[in-house]
Amino acid sequence: MRAIQVTEFHKPYQINTIPVPSDLGPHDLLIKVAVASNCHTDSMVLDGVFGSKLPQTASHEGAGTVVKVGDSVRDFSAGDRVMCGLPLHPCGSCKDCLGPEKQVQYCGNIEGHVGVTTQGCFAEFVKVDSRSSTKLPKEVSFMSAAPLACAGRTVWRSVLETELKAGEWICFVGSGGGLGHLGVQFAKALGLKIIGIDARDEGLALTKEHGADVVVDARKGKREAVKAVQAVTGGMGADATVNLSDASSAAGLACAVTKMHGLMVQIAQPDTVEIPFPELIFRDIRVRGSLICSPEESKSMLKCIAEHGVTVKTNPFYGLDKIEDLVSMVHGGKIQGKAIIVVDDAQIKREKELGAKF
Repeated sequence: MRAIQVTEFHKPYQINTIPVPSDLGPHDLLIKVAVASNCHTDSMVLDGVFGSKLPQTASHEGAGTVVKVGDSVRDFSAGDRVMCGLPLHPCGSCKDCLGPEKQVQYCGNIEGHVGVTTQGCFAEFVKVDSRSSTKLPKEVSFMSAAPLACAGRTVWRSVLETELKAGEWICFVGSGGGLGHLGVQFAKALGLKIIGIDARDEGLALTKEHGADVVVDARKGKREAVKAVQAVTGGMGADATVNLSDASSAAGLACAVTKMHGLMVQIAQPDTVEIPFPELIFRDIRVRGSLICSPEESKSMLKCIAEHGVTVKTNPFYGLDKIEDLVSMVHGGKIQGKAIIVVDDAQIKREKELGAKF
């Protein structure tokens, strides 16, 4: 099969011909990839941040059709449409694996993560773990499911982690990006009031398009952003804020626009998260990190999408050969939403007969 691979850190991708995965474990699925998506983490893999063993097939965001299942798989069959799981082979015996269901993705003894330290979805076939993969409702398309595999799961869980109730205020810093425009829609579906903060014209437009109640331009500075948020929240600030921007000032801004004693959920992954001490000490802002989704949280996300019509803004490229065009768009600074590669257009055409519309 053909695959887009990292063959040398800090160098462009290469398209290579490699064997189709044949070493299925008892819980594994072999997926014929329909769509694979680009994520910020892919740039980190290219830079060697995770120490991936090369060559490394790229993309941890994929969706496609099951063609083969491992001996212990009972919940999936050949022909099922799935959103690929990222975690591959958790140990099953650590405190996270045996603890609350919402912690299983934190297993520290896991074999690896698809597209990060194990072979990824920018290929014609990929091996994934059935325990972290999710069947697609008939309403949800492959084009949406691929970017949802990481971006969607990540921002969905961040909204759940706030534990806000309908009518309360949530703020997204970096609201107009690939994760942000999904977070706005998820929060809206859950009945929250939404403040979106972004620093790009494209991001501000996408935030407004997807239904944020208030849109704030971060380029006007921290003081003006805080003033704008407090103006609509009775001088209090947002009940909780999710930071999706890796700008050096973003985490501090996210705390500043949050009400005293409120929660800031950190999703972005800069080298260092910088927060001025008065936010933590004088305002008692609580900071929590969050990582993708547990299996049950993934199911609830897809159920929400099927019921509420959440849409994913995608920029499709057709064929693995288009990877250079995709990379150029992603690093051009003007992208709205997510860049994806349609690996198998025939699957896209077939799923339209099933009624996939989101």
